[in-house]
Amino acid sequence: MRKYFLIGASAFVLGAGSMAYVSQSARATPEPRAQTYHMLELFGDVLDKVKSQYVTPVDDKKLIEAALDGMLSSLDPHSNYLNADAYSEMQDQTRGEYGGLGIEITSEDGVIKVISPIDGTPAARAGIKAGDYITAVNGQSVLGLTVNDAVKQMRGKAGETVTVTIAREKTDPFDVKLVREIIQPKSVTFRMEGDYGYLRLSSFNEKATDEMRSAIEQLKAKNPNLKGFVLDLRNNPGGLLDQAVGVAGLFLDGGEVVSQRGRDPKDIERYNAKPHGDITGGAHLVVLINSGSASASEIVAGALQDRHRAELVGLTSFGKGSVQTVIPLRDGLDGAVKLTTARYYTPSGRSIQRTGITPELEVAETREEAQQVANQAFQFSEASFHNALNADEGKERKGAHEPAEAPPAAFDEKKGDFQLTRALDVLKYGSVAATPKLPKPAATLADAAAVRAARLSAGKPDAGEKPN
Repeated sequence: MRKYFLIGASAFVLGAGSMAYVSQSARATPEPRAQTYHMLELFGDVLDKVKSQYVTPVDDKKLIEAALDGMLSSLDPHSNYLNADAYSEMQDQTRGEYGGLGIEITSEDGVIKVISPIDGTPAARAGIKAGDYITAVNGQSVLGLTVNDAVKQMRGKAGETVTVTIAREKTDPFDVKLVREIIQPKSVTFRMEGDYGYLRLSSFNEKATDEMRSAIEQLKAKNPNLKGFVLDLRNNPGGLLDQAVGVAGLFLDGGEVVSQRGRDPKDIERYNAKPHGDITGGAHLVVLINSGSASASEIVAGALQDRHRAELVGLTSFGKGSVQTVIPLRDGLDGAVKLTTARYYTPSGRSIQRTGITPELEVAETREEAQQVANQAFQFSEASFHNALNADEGKERKGAHEPAEAPPAAFDEKKGDFQLTRALDVLKYGSVAATPKLPKPAATLADAAAVRAARLSAGKPDAGEKPN
């Protein structure tokens, strides 16, 4: 049975790879037997009442699957039950070939929320964004459905049209028509940007390391005198742990990439890059991240940052710092349990669960996004989930604060990529410290008020003010 470490951001995916570890068995500390047997008997009693007295006939299998999923999803946003069909789909997704719309989703308080659209898929082409809510599919509400049930509403034959209703901050709900496709995303795209190589990694499927190695080699062949690389991990929701280690290893000469620690603090597993693995020859490297960069992306960004191999540009990452173990039940015939079993740590020992990776140069993609940084209400991250696993070090994610660098008024946001522009500036000047800084935009009145309120709630009054 193949094993997978899943470290992706979502509870389920529609065209994206999540990350976990698939094992044959798992152990748990049992509760006192008498109490356990009593609660199991109670479950049977409730099931019997529902079967005999509910207003319409019920499907026993669906009820029990929903109960299993509810039990697991109550633990944290990334633990859940996969029935046999969902487990098979997950295996297809990690192989990088699957059908769907190209959306990675999760459930937040009974509402389906988009983690990230996948590059080159129907969802990405239609403009669906991270943080969007999906409220209906083909006119039928998905509110209150489990992620698995919502997925079934959106799955279908390739070539058929499906209409999803999107709710987005500051806009009225609107419909988006998508045509289902057999999703076979290429995880790596690349091009020259002047004297620099640009590498875009959209997901960490089984092909990620090989595709990244090939892209670097092709860029070097095209220009043997490359002055550096930009590695773009924006909106990359994660994938396979071994691929995160492999991709990081293409820029490192051995040494630790990531470690993971489970319930027992002495149980530490470390993952190292291969010696003499830096195929770029130590070329200058800048990594682009944003709030859609999750799990595997954060492992790579954190490792390259801690090892002083790269500087980071963009916005603080998602903060998905936990590992899920996918445990097949009866070899997958009864599906599988996806269970959070460990946190992962960067080489310096940082747990980034909830807090995320902070870039050396904070840069917003648009002027609107810069204002969102000043208003915590618009920031979607791991910390947004009410039952997210706590940060191991007791740290908190940075809240509303002064807006980041943003495109100046003369910059065309529709045609240009301001974060990439600033990453190339860092390569040009040699470091973030040497790169001339741009003035940060002033927060709008409403956003300034939000920052002020956040400071007061944290017990940090402005000058001349006292907390209540």
